[in-house]
Amino acid sequence: LCNSDIVIRAKVVGKKLVKEGPFGTLVYTIKQMKMYRGFTKMPHVQYIHTEASESLCGLKLEVNKYQYLLTGRVYDGKMYTGLCNFVERWDQLTLSQRKGLNYRYHLGCNCKIKSCYYLPCFVTSKNECLWTDMLSNFGYPGYQSKHYACIR
Repeated sequence: LCNSDIVIRAKVVGKKLVKEGPFGTLVYTIKQMKMYRGFTKMPHVQYIHTEASESLCGLKLEVNKYQYLLTGRVYDGKMYTGLCNFVERWDQLTLSQRKGLNYRYHLGCNCKIKSCYYLPCFVTSKNECLWTDMLSNFGYPGYQSKHYACIR
């Protein structure tokens, strides 16, 4: 959330391949349901741009099927997203994650996440939060990422 220019909840209603760059760009037409971040950069998002190839971090989103939480950056007045951004189907988010978008996550933008790969591990400053999902989930989103927020 904090490293994204835009964070929105949206439904994909169309898809078009355009010849931008050497490999092409997928442009998704979306219906924006709610904006969580980016009001000043782009108050209303109608199109999402991503690389056409997944090998170049391009996203494959389903048209007229799901609502998504989409995060991304703004370049030249266009929103871009990809596999390195946080993108998830809305129905796959936990209640904690949904509430975090409205109330908690923006309070943690000054936090530093410290990953714990093996025990023992400790925080070394007041603005650090210990991330232990790596211990049991091999880096995949675990309980902590689905139910906690780092707040300072």
